[in-house]
Formats: sequence, structure tokens, C-alpha cells
Amino acid sequence: MPAPPAMSSPPVTPAPPPVAAVPTASHPAPPQKTPTPGSPPPATSSTSSSVPRAKLVIQRGGTVGKEFLLTETESNIGRWDADGGIFPDVDLDQDDPEAKVSRRHARIVCQDGQYVLEDLGSTNGTFVNRGRRLLPGNRHPLNDGDEIIVGKTFLKFHYIR
Repeated sequence: MPAPPAMSSPPVTPAPPPVAAVPTASHPAPPQKTPTPGSPPPATSSTSSSVPRAKLVIQRGGTVGKEFLLTETESNIGRWDADGGIFPDVDLDQDDPEAKVSRRHARIVCQDGQYVLEDLGSTNGTFVNRGRRLLPGNRHPLNDGDEIIVGKTFLKFHYIR
């Protein structure tokens, strides 16, 4: 009895080499930042602006306990408005049902490691530690534990250590 014919396997073709992604016109590569003379050096991991240095915590109004990390040199406080192109870093839109917080209400700026608060001409004012209403454009230094009132929302300012 003759042996059954041997089964031969199909020839193996090598896989094509991987293709590198190339930016297209619809998805261009992000621009590279080049330092300008007199600008600070690029941030390193220890001084990166993405590292939270301070935070605001809602004490009264909206979602009590909700935190907003202040990770940039400048953080705007207000209410979101896509039509007006307003996208604040501390967006109190969901936490301010009576709309007492202005779209562009206040700003917190970090200058040389010190945070300062500035009212941006808000309708209902900005207050620190239940003191006098801040005048628009005047910067008020912030200390750890200060209470900030914007509209009917009470926020507590804290340094992150």
C-alpha cells in the first residue's frame, strides 16, 4: 500500500516592516516651543507647572468639599460659557445655581511663590476673610486657610505641601 501524499505547508512570507506615523494635513505635528531671550528655562519635573501648588475647596454653596487644583501661574475663577469662549480654570457653573458668580469673576496669580487674588470687575464682588469687597484690579495676597467668597460660593485657599 502506497503512503499517503505528504501535506506541504504554504510558503511563509515575512511581515512588512512597521510604518512610522507621519503627520498629515488634518493632524499636523504640534509646534515646538523655542525659548525667547529673557524667558525662564523650561520647567523640569520638580518645577513643572502641572504639579499642584495650591488648591481651592468649596466650603459653602454647590458641592461642598469639591477641590480645584491651582496648577498654573494664573487661574481664572468664573462660570463656563462656550458661546462666549469663557472656560475658567475654577469653573463654578455647576456649583452656582443662582448664577451669582460672574463669567469672569476673579483671578488667582502666583508671583514669586506668593498667591494673590484679584477681582475682575464681577457683579457681586470678591471678598477675603469676610472683609471689604476687593476693588477690581487690586491684588490681595492670599495666606493658607484664607476664605474667598465669590457670589454666594465660599472657597478655602490652601497651599499644598
